[in-house]
Amino acid sequence: MSNTETAPDEVLCDGTEPGPVVEILTPREVPLGGPRAMTVRRTLPQRSRSLIGAWCFVDHYGPDDVAATGGMDVPPHPHTGLATASWLFTGEVEHRDSHGVHAIVRPGELNLMTGGHGVCHSEVSTPGTATLHGVQLWLALPDAHRDTPRAFEHHAPDAVDLVGATARVFLGELAGIVSPVETFTPLLGAELIVEPHATLALDVDPAFEHGVLVDTGEVRLGGEAVAAAELAYLAPGRERLELANPADVPARVLLLGGTPFGEQIVMWWNFVARSHDEVVAFRAAWEDDPEERYGRVVGYVGRDGATARLHAPALPNAVIKPRG
Repeated sequence: MSNTETAPDEVLCDGTEPGPVVEILTPREVPLGGPRAMTVRRTLPQRSRSLIGAWCFVDHYGPDDVAATGGMDVPPHPHTGLATASWLFTGEVEHRDSHGVHAIVRPGELNLMTGGHGVCHSEVSTPGTATLHGVQLWLALPDAHRDTPRAFEHHAPDAVDLVGATARVFLGELAGIVSPVETFTPLLGAELIVEPHATLALDVDPAFEHGVLVDTGEVRLGGEAVAAAELAYLAPGRERLELANPADVPARVLLLGGTPFGEQIVMWWNFVARSHDEVVAFRAAWEDDPEERYGRVVGYVGRDGATARLHAPALPNAVIKPRG
C-alpha cells in the first residue's frame, strides 16, 4: 500500500523513544485518495513511537463499504528498503508487482513483498469484494540487507486452537507455532481471536518489544484497556503476555513483535532510507526513469480504466529534525 499523503513528513526513526511499560498509541485517519477516498487508521509511525522491532508502518482499514468508497485502488508506486506485509480479514485485493507477481490477497493469508533495492506494485480490491477490512504493514530492512533484490512470499497459516483463543501465526514463532517465512530480523506477526470472557496467556521472547493492535472488540493488556483501532506497545523484558477479553463477543487482535531495530532510518512517502539525500535520490529515480531502479508493473487497470502510475509528492523544503 502506498502512503498517499500529499505532504508526507520525513521521519527519522530509531525505535529508542522512551515510554511507559504499556503505551497506548491512538490512530490518525489518512485518506487513500480520490473523491470517494477509502480511509485508513495509521498507528505507526507517530511522534511518540516510530518502530516496534522492524515494524515501521501500520495501516488498519475497514470494514469498508466498497459500494460507498470505491474500495482500494492504489496505482503502481515504488518502495525501497522495506518489505510490505498484507493481511486481510474480509474481502480480496489484486496485487501486481515489478517482480512479475500477480496474486490475490485473501483473508487469513500473508503476502510478503520485499522491496530492498527497489520495487513497484499496485493494489486494487477485486470486483467481487463488497466489504474490505484488513491491515497493511511495513518492515524496515536492516542496513546489511536493505539493498536486497525483489522477492515475494505467500503463506496461509493454519488456525490453531489455544486455551481461550485461536491463533494464526504468519511470521516468527508463538505458542509452538512456527511460520516458514524467513525475515531479515527476528520478528513476530500473529492474528489472535480471543474468546468472550477469556484470558489468553502467552509465553513471549523477553528480547522482543511487542505491539497489540485491536481490530474488533476491546481487550485488557497488563491492566490497561485497549480499544478497537488502538495499538498498545510493550517494552522488552516481558516473558509472559496476558490478553483478557471482558466482553460477550470475541475480540480480534494482531500481535506484532521483534527485537529493537537498533538503526536509525529516514521514512518519507514510500521510501525507507538512511538519509535525506537518499530520499531525494529515490524520488528522482521514480520520477525521472522509474523502470531502471523499480521495474514495471504489467496489467494494472484501476477504477474507471486508469492505468497511470502514482507520482511522488513534492519534497519537504528542509530536512526534518528527528522526532521522539
